[in-house]
Amino acid sequence: MGELIKDIDLLMPEAVDSKPITTGKGGVPGKKLYIESYGCQMNFSDSEIVTSILREQGYELAADYASADVILVNTCSIRDKAEQTVRNRLQQFNAVKKNNPGVIVGVLGCMAERLKEKLLEEEKIVDLVAGPDAYRDLPNLVEQVDEGQKAVNTFLSREETYADISPVRLNSNGVTAFISIMRGCDNMCSFCVVPFTRGRERSRDPQSIVAEARELFAKGFREVTLLGQNVDSYTWSADKSLKGKAQIEKAGVPTVNFAELLDMVARVNPALRVRFSTSHPKDITDEVLHTMKKHPNICKYIHLPAQSGNSRVLKLMNRTYDRAWYINRVDAIRNILGEECGISSDMIAGFCTETEAEHQDTLTLMDYVQYDFSYMFFYSERPGTLAAKKYADDIPLAVKKRRLNEIISKQQALSLARNKLDVGKTFEVLVEGYSKRSKEHLQGRNTANKVVVFPAGNHQPGDYVQVRIENCTAATLTGKVVHEL
Repeated sequence: MGELIKDIDLLMPEAVDSKPITTGKGGVPGKKLYIESYGCQMNFSDSEIVTSILREQGYELAADYASADVILVNTCSIRDKAEQTVRNRLQQFNAVKKNNPGVIVGVLGCMAERLKEKLLEEEKIVDLVAGPDAYRDLPNLVEQVDEGQKAVNTFLSREETYADISPVRLNSNGVTAFISIMRGCDNMCSFCVVPFTRGRERSRDPQSIVAEARELFAKGFREVTLLGQNVDSYTWSADKSLKGKAQIEKAGVPTVNFAELLDMVARVNPALRVRFSTSHPKDITDEVLHTMKKHPNICKYIHLPAQSGNSRVLKLMNRTYDRAWYINRVDAIRNILGEECGISSDMIAGFCTETEAEHQDTLTLMDYVQYDFSYMFFYSERPGTLAAKKYADDIPLAVKKRRLNEIISKQQALSLARNKLDVGKTFEVLVEGYSKRSKEHLQGRNTANKVVVFPAGNHQPGDYVQVRIENCTAATLTGKVVHEL
């Protein structure tokens, strides 16, 4: 059991929950900033916005937290484990303050929104708290701390998208980058804190998104990932008085939807790959799928979280679709984009009142879809959510872990089977950098978001190469370059 849980990251090519992103050296002379990010890709993208805001104030990026004047942690509240990881890290940062009392330690993001008073007043482990919509106020908050005050701003905005801020790309490989296209979430999944920590949904001006993609391509980047809590509900109108998708659609005014935005970004340059995350099964449309099919540079990969394979459990989760609807969307993906389109998922084991038979429904859904990989967790009750208020967290931890291990074991088998189908095939791969194990090998991803490792030769990050697959594991394809594009 322990080995399966320990190896969960093998099935997560972009797993980011347990690993910090940190800043390196750069910027202009002045105070030094150190920032770490935990959780979803949106947090990592937000840290790039924060760095841009503070760099404009003269901050340079510290190589490590021990040499920083301001230490910021961009946090996640999706599970208790994520919060405990951050708390442990904050204790390490506070040890630095004992030798240098002038150091400022701040918490950003979802934990900041959820635990502001507790972090500031009860535990007294931070000096500064800023929610996801308050990053423009960071210079003022730092100034308040310098003046001897505790500083907090967790105001949730209905307008803020940071569309005018050019992010500083942190730990960048110079090849791939995130573009945030919207903020917040209007879905009220009963297990999730995001609507409470990130506020209501609002979409960014499409022209600013296209401009950012153009700028990235001009700088040598060759892949962008469009980010949102639910990208399929992206809806933008020039009428700024309208808030959210529902108001915009009701008003009947001209809009840009997600399929149209995808088309716009894909047209920036055929050599610029386009990915997106995350899709919601209730909102993904055939129009989006046909747009993906039309453009070769839109990657044929969709992250489509199921959470459960049982309709009753999905209703308790307030996912607003059932098993049949989810299968309908999977069938549409396969019919329009083909069997080779990559599909990944999120799965939660042991949600409130889940029976053994309902757990089996999740396993049979996995068999039906044949996921390439998944993000898998057992249910962790989050205070303030609908589930915490209405449902008893009544599945014993041992049962949750056992069910999770069965899900992980199933996914390992599916991932290996899916990868074996690719042996002997040739894929276009965008080179991202050296392999984790050897500088004699490079790695990149194919259109289905699968990691491909191959001998380095004379190839460089940013190159497109054709790689013939010779072998595989459940997590990786390996092969040789057969033709350079």
